[in-house]
Amino acid sequence: MMLPEELPKELTDDLAADYAALEKAATLADLEEWRVRLLGKEGKLTLRVKDIAKVAPELRKSEGQKRNQEKLHFEQLIEQRKTALEHAALETRLEAERVDVTLPCRAENAGRIHPITQTTDEIIDIFAQWGFVLAEGPEIESDDNNFTKLNTPPDHPARQMQDTFYMPDAPDGSKRVLRTQTSAVQVRTMLAQKPPIRIITPGRVYRCDSDATHSPQFHQVEGLVIEETGKITMAHLKGVLLEFFRSFFGIADLPLRFRPSFFPFTEPSAEVDIGCSKKGGELKLGNFGDWMEVGGCGMVHPNVLEACGVDSTKYQGFAFGMGIDRMAMLKYAIPDIRSYFDGDIRWLKHYGFVPLDIPSLARGNG
Repeated sequence: MMLPEELPKELTDDLAADYAALEKAATLADLEEWRVRLLGKEGKLTLRVKDIAKVAPELRKSEGQKRNQEKLHFEQLIEQRKTALEHAALETRLEAERVDVTLPCRAENAGRIHPITQTTDEIIDIFAQWGFVLAEGPEIESDDNNFTKLNTPPDHPARQMQDTFYMPDAPDGSKRVLRTQTSAVQVRTMLAQKPPIRIITPGRVYRCDSDATHSPQFHQVEGLVIEETGKITMAHLKGVLLEFFRSFFGIADLPLRFRPSFFPFTEPSAEVDIGCSKKGGELKLGNFGDWMEVGGCGMVHPNVLEACGVDSTKYQGFAFGMGIDRMAMLKYAIPDIRSYFDGDIRWLKHYGFVPLDIPSLARGNG
């Protein structure tokens, strides 16, 4: 109900002064004082309504309506005036407590970029230079995308409950898992688009494992390239990984070694080692004659291509993968993978990165 702009003619003259006083109330305290004076238990308007019994019987109906209208008008006026005063008080407070959010915070309170985030950005930036596109997918994945379409046999150990976190079945009855690898994003990409394909797929993955170098939740990045047969070979894969690891670790002569291995989704498959030194219990990356495993790779298995709707007689490609957490541990000398997830602000201040401090393709050089 809207409040009249001026005093209704029906109100008696002795209330006009009260009406004007309420409209001019300057503070909430003044307004409350007037409210009690008019509408409290012993207020003027409250008593006027109670005194209706003293009016002649033939006039009570009309007089009662009039006095109730008076009370209603004053209640509306008080509520409206209260809203206006509260708004004005808030505006005054906001003006007095204004904070310049463009000012930098104190150095000791500055936030830090988590090493995993920083490492992920660095990896993406390197591959972006070579035309790789970022691709992502859900962490709760179908058993079909996570295993079957990746040529993983039904009795493979990775499909057992001691290695994989199984989720409740989907509404259609299909099995679901917390994805064990971001290879499932490669499957989704091949199902959704036609070759050529060149993607990089970082993300969280889950496996039943936990110690100083393994976590039930960790971060993985994989790459996939699909081209017409003859345009992509194992040599291209080796060249890409050699340039990547040398760029990521900043070691121009970092050696790489490829050892024959087996993965259900690639053929041939290889483990990737980088050069290092382990003398005296100290790990140092470089051309020192020793080796450390950092990932796996291979040419995409024809069965995987066919399962994802890609003609294996016309297309071929390569894939690779590595652990982001471990890459960060190697580059920034982080001894225990479990520290990533402890939430210790002291650890983050020590190992974290100041935003914009590290040049990258995404952030520029300054």
